[in-house]
Amino acid sequence: MAEPSNRRRPRSVLITGASRGLGLASAAYLHRQGWHVVAAMRTPDAGLARLREATGAAPDDPRLTAVRLDLDDAASITDAARATEKAVGSPDAVVHNAAFMVAGCVEETPLSVWRQVLSTNVLGPVQLTQELLPAMRAAGHGRIVVVSSAAGVRGMPTTSAYSASKGALERWAEALAQEIAPFGLGVTVLVPGAFDTGLDKTVTYADPAGPYGELHAALARAGERILRSVSPPEDFPPGLARALRDRAPFARRPVGGDARLLLAGRGLLPDRIFRALLGSAIGLPRPGSLRT
Repeated sequence: MAEPSNRRRPRSVLITGASRGLGLASAAYLHRQGWHVVAAMRTPDAGLARLREATGAAPDDPRLTAVRLDLDDAASITDAARATEKAVGSPDAVVHNAAFMVAGCVEETPLSVWRQVLSTNVLGPVQLTQELLPAMRAAGHGRIVVVSSAAGVRGMPTTSAYSASKGALERWAEALAQEIAPFGLGVTVLVPGAFDTGLDKTVTYADPAGPYGELHAALARAGERILRSVSPPEDFPPGLARALRDRAPFARRPVGGDARLLLAGRGLLPDRIFRALLGSAIGLPRPGSLRT
């Protein structure tokens, strides 16, 4: 992808969900690397205070800008895009990191929640990209980074809505890359492994005493094993920084050893075998075992 020929300003990046978790760690890391970080979040005042604490930035630091963004609100998305362009012009990179995580099987999760998940995780990033693309096309350079999930590589039981949103986001990113490559822009999908992303805030509709109780119990046991080796958010930003250096029109990168194994297995193994191994690793009930 083309680079600007005469750079008189720091590289700029818009990061959504920058008030906590991977977004906060990424914003702090890139700021320390010299980027002008536009941190998009629902509550800019509180989020900016955390960012200043993490970076040591002064209140008047010109390379740290906070904008309000609610990905479930079309007007907020438009306002955030205009505020970004006012602060940095055409951003050199856009990182779609924010997401709404819910737990629950298909039958348990209300349809209204499905709509909110898809609105926040898919339609919000699409609209934000639509708002910023005219300026990025005119600049002739830039990278759009989509933070996916293991649930986007393979649909994960008890997180059906979230899996659907991440899968849709990946297919959108692949299509987008082909559309904007002729204009000098590129897209990277990042697949993080197990990081501490604040999933204690996950909204859950799981009913441990309901018909899917055994699935929830199996996933809870698997989650406990994963939590023993989960990586801190600060281990994620170097992978993002590598993605921001991508030059191919489209790239997909794992971040973390477990993500590398997942992508390798998904690419090398037949679907039937991969599905069976994943179910065994999680400890899911066998097919047909819950029939009454």
